[in-house]
Amino acid sequence: MGRVWTCAGLRWAERGPELCWVGGRRSALTWGKRVAFAVAGGGERTCRGARGHPCPLRAPVPGRSTGARCEECARLERAHSVAADTVADDPRPYRVYLAWFGPGLVKVGITAAARGPARLLEQGAVCFTWLGEGPLMAARRTEEMLRAALGVPDRVPYARKRAVRGALPLTPGERAAEIAELHARAVALAGRPESLTPEPFRAVDHAGAFRLAEAAGGPAAVGEVAELVPGGAVGGELLAVAGPDLHLATERGTVVLDARLMPGWELVPAEGRPCTVPVREFKEAGGVQDGLF
Repeated sequence: MGRVWTCAGLRWAERGPELCWVGGRRSALTWGKRVAFAVAGGGERTCRGARGHPCPLRAPVPGRSTGARCEECARLERAHSVAADTVADDPRPYRVYLAWFGPGLVKVGITAAARGPARLLEQGAVCFTWLGEGPLMAARRTEEMLRAALGVPDRVPYARKRAVRGALPLTPGERAAEIAELHARAVALAGRPESLTPEPFRAVDHAGAFRLAEAAGGPAAVGEVAELVPGGAVGGELLAVAGPDLHLATERGTVVLDARLMPGWELVPAEGRPCTVPVREFKEAGGVQDGLF
């Protein structure tokens, strides 16, 4: 069977996206790269653990879970999550942002200032702008105020992001138009926390980093991987990566793989094998633009 690898997830580094493996190895996801793997037959998917520690029970988790954690490990992970609003005394500075994923799909959020744009890359934000920087609670209050005043959410399901990704405006200016208007409305609001230093509008466009324009030149995606299964294989040419989504050109057409489905499985090389995992077909042509990995 050869060497077995266990995926620890996808991360965005300065040089671009990369797959992380248990044990510390990383694999850069370069454009045009042929990526192929299979799930070891006869095995089951096990919990990835929490806070960098393995699950003590090696509990089984469903193939369609994007969290890949059992109930106890998910609770532990969430207990230390700023996003879950369970941490109130973090002394680090935080930044508030507006993120745009496609026409009519904008969210407001916060991220630690030291992380820079990493959080936006992880979420698959096609473009974004900073709104301000300050203490955690000031950033959190600003986020809540903007949700109510601007009518934008703080969470967007990945399925909706994929659904609008196939109809993106062509130019950075067009892609930034919605967040430019919302930024102007945000800075005009009264009652914002004084400890949050406002930041001027400056759109940062990730379409190039994701390679969405190049992928859009090919055929529209036909579907997305529903789950990995024992013995199932995935293989194809990497066209684009947006957030956790790997867009691959396979013999079945362009398919999207959410890399969050990979942790917890034992994976082996599978060069030359066809794509044999369950694929959920898109109902509308062009609903998602790219393919799998």
